[in-house]
Amino acid sequence: MNSQHEFVLRTVEERDIRFIRLWFTDILGALKSVVMSPSELESAFEEGVGFDGSSVEGFSRISESDTIALPDPSTFQILPFDMDEPDLQSARMFCDIAQPDGQPSMVDPRHILRRQVTEAANDGFTCMASPEIEFYLFERGRELTDLVPTDNGGYFDQATHDTAPLFRRKAMLALESLGIATEFSHHETAPGQQEIDLRHADVLTMADRIMTFRHVIKQVATNSNVRATFMPKPFEHLPGSGMHTHLSLFEGQSNAFHDPDDEFSLSQTGRQFIAGILEHSTEMSAIVNQWTNSYKRLMFGNEAPGSATWGVSNRSALVRVPTYRLTKEDSRRVEIRSIDASMNPYLGYAVLLAAGLRGIREGYELDDPAEDDVHQLTRRERRAMGYKDLPTSLDQALREFEKSEFMAEVLGEHVFEFFLRSKWDEWHRYQSQITTFELRNNLNF
Repeated sequence: MNSQHEFVLRTVEERDIRFIRLWFTDILGALKSVVMSPSELESAFEEGVGFDGSSVEGFSRISESDTIALPDPSTFQILPFDMDEPDLQSARMFCDIAQPDGQPSMVDPRHILRRQVTEAANDGFTCMASPEIEFYLFERGRELTDLVPTDNGGYFDQATHDTAPLFRRKAMLALESLGIATEFSHHETAPGQQEIDLRHADVLTMADRIMTFRHVIKQVATNSNVRATFMPKPFEHLPGSGMHTHLSLFEGQSNAFHDPDDEFSLSQTGRQFIAGILEHSTEMSAIVNQWTNSYKRLMFGNEAPGSATWGVSNRSALVRVPTYRLTKEDSRRVEIRSIDASMNPYLGYAVLLAAGLRGIREGYELDDPAEDDVHQLTRRERRAMGYKDLPTSLDQALREFEKSEFMAEVLGEHVFEFFLRSKWDEWHRYQSQITTFELRNNLNF
């Protein structure tokens, strides 16, 4: 029993916490939870909590189903939603998934990211992440075919009498109570679309925070009698929702991406990291854009990248180098703009970090930055300029993914194969549908 365990046990007793929620995610990024009483907490720290891993899709076969959830005491937080009902007061902890012999489970997304964090540490780096998370709010009680945004606001609009500003304030307060620091919140470009930005943290902590963020947003939405979605593109004629993520590598207290003598203050390490992201962008597209719907955001969204390009202050590029506070060392970072708001953050950040590290280790070279609006270029123009197009459908993304030895190495063979099977199944089910568009255009022939 270490000091963190003792702190949790003491806090649970002093604050009269009645329920402990143990959280983890499945391979596709769905949040899983088991609730236990505080009386079982000490045993859970020592031995873990057993569960049927075969009932979590992709985790294990029925013949080897015994699986252990080990609570991570560093993630302990009291949930804010039951403060007015002391008898229901709950806290949560994220879990690491293990086999009965105590060895880490190779299918645990959190472990997959931790492996890459360890790889980065072995190279002397700590990876920091800061996401800008977009989502839609729409009215409840409507059919799925008749979604109505909660407001008519636009980018940075200040509304004083509608749902959105109050919602964002409530969400930020709930997040802050969970130790999740926010930086900014604002209305995005489309009616009902919101954005909340999280303050940077190490990449594993940030993945935990993103999962918590989604839970909080959904809960605040329920309490506010509205509905929230992180779906990449829920509306045909409105922009999609992304999760632009700012990444940087630190060597101790020094930002490895910063070079004061470079015109963009970007070091060789930073350039190689970007080159790694671009080089492996197509094969990891299925991870960072994992849904059939994801590609409607990329093809028809607002400022969503369609090519493996980088640029300085260029929002049409896949990787953007911000120019805010250009000379400030701590601010030098790169922004990955393809990521969906619904991505599994553990797997997504694992493949992004792995790609960037490979670029550094193997000395990838970075071409000149894109200066044009890449969206306005024709396919022939993009090809002539050496730009590689990103997949435009889950079908294309999976074809790139399944031939990638690199992705299999990063994810592990089991997760790689399960993810591939699951996503091919999703694509084939999607293809088999007869849509309203088809009926409208073809029924009379």
